[in-house]
Amino acid sequence: MRVLVVDDEADLRSVVARALKADGHAVATAADLEAARARVVEGTDLIVLDLRLPDGFGLDLCRELRAEGSTVAILVLTALSQVALRVEGLDAGADDFLAKPFAVAELRARVRALGRRGTLPRGLMYTHDDVVLDFAGRHATRAGREVAVTAKEWSILEMLARRPGRVVARLDLLDGVWGDASDSAASSLEVLVGRLRRKLGVELIRTLRGEGYSLVEPRKHAE
Repeated sequence: MRVLVVDDEADLRSVVARALKADGHAVATAADLEAARARVVEGTDLIVLDLRLPDGFGLDLCRELRAEGSTVAILVLTALSQVALRVEGLDAGADDFLAKPFAVAELRARVRALGRRGTLPRGLMYTHDDVVLDFAGRHATRAGREVAVTAKEWSILEMLARRPGRVVARLDLLDGVWGDASDSAASSLEVLVGRLRRKLGVELIRTLRGEGYSLVEPRKHAE
């Protein structure tokens, strides 16, 4: 995977880049938003992004990329870890958060999780009313217009799409998408489900209180 590490601390960039290269990733680095934007144009699959940068706030880059329709995975790596900020980050388009100081092993695991694609059958499509999800190509449309869906959001949709109409337990989603059932992961799940509903329609994902979520069974408009 092509990974871009954006942080103004040279030592941290070096540590993160070295760890991810050891996992076989192609790693580029940037010390500010200007350099990050140039690197993104060159092509990247995942961004490890600091928030406090010399020329701006990291979430500005998140918003720009999502506004452009980019679905590049974004892992925010920051010392700013307040709940309100995590919610703002997820709403801005971030896929995951890791607070500084961090364990390198956890960073590597989170990058692997973000980079995992679902194991759905090749070519599987999901259609409900005016929503079409192409899981093989990771392409989503609503009423014929493209919808930007992040890597983490695709992971949630993929787990739900394996059992449309049936409830997937919250713990299963947390384990399958985040790899843990921490309070922060649970909060992130709620935020991302809400974001998916705003993008794809409030009726698409149903909540069974105390149990989990389900994706409504596929159907099309009557001819």
